[in-house]
Amino acid sequence: MEYNLKIKDIIKCTKGKLIIGNPKSECINFSKDTRTIQKGDTYIGIKGEKYDGSQFWEEAFEKGAETVIIEKIKIEEEKKEKYKNEGKAIIEVENTKEALKQMAIQKRNIYGNNLKVVGITGSVGKTSTKDMVASVLRQKYKTIKTEGNNNNDIGLPLTILRIKDEQVAVIEMGMNHFGEISELTKIAKPDLAVITNIGSSHIGNLGSRENILKAKLEILEGMERKHVVINNDNDLLHELAKKEKIEIDTYGINNKSDAMAENIEYFEQSSKYTCNLKGEKFEIEVPVGGEHFVLNALCASLVGKEFNLNNEEIKRGIEEFKLTKKRMEIINLKNGVKIINDSYNASFESMETSIKYLSNIKNGRKIAVLGDMFELGKFSEELHKKVGQQVAKNKIDKLIVVGKDAKYIMQEAQKNGMKKEQIEYFNTQEETKENIIKNMQSGDIILFKASNGMKLFNIVEDIKNKIGLK
Repeated sequence: MEYNLKIKDIIKCTKGKLIIGNPKSECINFSKDTRTIQKGDTYIGIKGEKYDGSQFWEEAFEKGAETVIIEKIKIEEEKKEKYKNEGKAIIEVENTKEALKQMAIQKRNIYGNNLKVVGITGSVGKTSTKDMVASVLRQKYKTIKTEGNNNNDIGLPLTILRIKDEQVAVIEMGMNHFGEISELTKIAKPDLAVITNIGSSHIGNLGSRENILKAKLEILEGMERKHVVINNDNDLLHELAKKEKIEIDTYGINNKSDAMAENIEYFEQSSKYTCNLKGEKFEIEVPVGGEHFVLNALCASLVGKEFNLNNEEIKRGIEEFKLTKKRMEIINLKNGVKIINDSYNASFESMETSIKYLSNIKNGRKIAVLGDMFELGKFSEELHKKVGQQVAKNKIDKLIVVGKDAKYIMQEAQKNGMKKEQIEYFNTQEETKENIIKNMQSGDIILFKASNGMKLFNIVEDIKNKIGLK
C-alpha cells in the first residue's frame, strides 16, 4: 500500500490555507532544505533559532519544488500569479513545525496496521542499533529507517513522510528533556520499542540516570501493546526487567536473557559468537569489532524473531550490516597508521566502550584523542574524570586531550598511573592536528572520540587529506 498526502489533506490536518494551487495535487517527497530540493518536492519552511525557512520559499520554487508550506510571509500578487501559472502551490500555516508534525500523524494513521514501526531509544547506541535492526528486517520486509540521527521533532516526522510502500519502519527517537520522547512516540506509534541502555547522556538536563530512564520510558505512551526489548546488562534496565507491568524481551552477555551471546571471539574488525535466541542456537559473525556491536546484534536478533524471521535471515542481516560513518569507522592511512573515527558523539558510557575496544587491539601503539563531552551539567567534572580512569586502567600508550573539560581526563589519567610524558593537552584543533601528524608512526592506532560539537572529525578529514588512504 502506498499513500501520498494530497494538498487538500494537508490543508485539513494542519488547518492551513491554500494561497495558490490545485487541492487534488499529491505531495510525494518533502524537504526542509533548499540545498537538497529535488524536482517535484514539497518544501517546508521550518522556523529555527537563527533563520526562518519560510523566507526561502521562492528559492525552493526556483530549484524545482512544486509546493511550499510557509508561515506568516507576505507574498506580492504578481508573484502569486506567476507561480500559479507555473502550476505551483503555496500553503500557509500558523506554525510550520506543528504542521510537519500533523502531516506525519496523518500519514502514520492512514497506514495503520499495514505499517509496523520499531521505535529505538537509549542513551548511546541508538543509531548503530537502528541500522542493524533495519539490516535484519529488510531480509524479509521492505524496510525504511531513520537516516543518520534525524531523531528529533523535525527529523522523525520527515522520516514518516518518506514512507511509500514499506512494510516496516525502524525509527530512532532522541531527547534532551522530559516530554520529547512523549511527542515523538505519539507521532510514530511504535508496535515494538527498543531501549539500548540508560547512561549519562543529557544528565545535565535531567538530573539523574533514574530521570533519564523515566524520559526514555515515555516511548510507551504511543504504544497500544506495551512490548519493549531491552539491554539486560544495563543496571537500570535489568531492574526494569524484573517488573511485570509491561511485556519485556531481554538481550545481554552477562545477565541471563532471552537472547545471549556465548563463546564470543573478539577480533579487530569483527566478532564471532554463538547466539542463544530463546533456546535456539546458531553461529553469527558481526562485521564490526567491539562488545557493544555484539549487544546490537543480539537486539536485532530479538527484533527479527518478533517479526517471524528465521535464524538464517537474522544471521544474514547481521552479517550484511554496514556502519554509519564517524561511528567506529576504521580508516587505514598510507603511512601504516590506523584511525578509529568515533567522533560523532560521546557520553561516559560510549567513551568507556571505545577505550576498551582500542585497548583490546593487538600490536601497535594505542593513542586516544579525546575531547569534551557536552550536556553533563554539574556532573561534567566527575564524568570526565571517570574517562581518565578508564584510559589509565586500559593501559592506553598515549593520551591526547583537547577542550575545556577534557583537562579532567588528563588529570585523572595521570593520577591513576599514566606518566606525564604519555599525555599531551591542546586548546585548539589546529595544535592537536599538527602534533598528531608530526609524531604519528607506522603501526599506530589512533582513536578520535568527543561530542559532535568538538568537531574532531575535521581533524580526521585533514589527516586523511594530508597523508592519504591506503
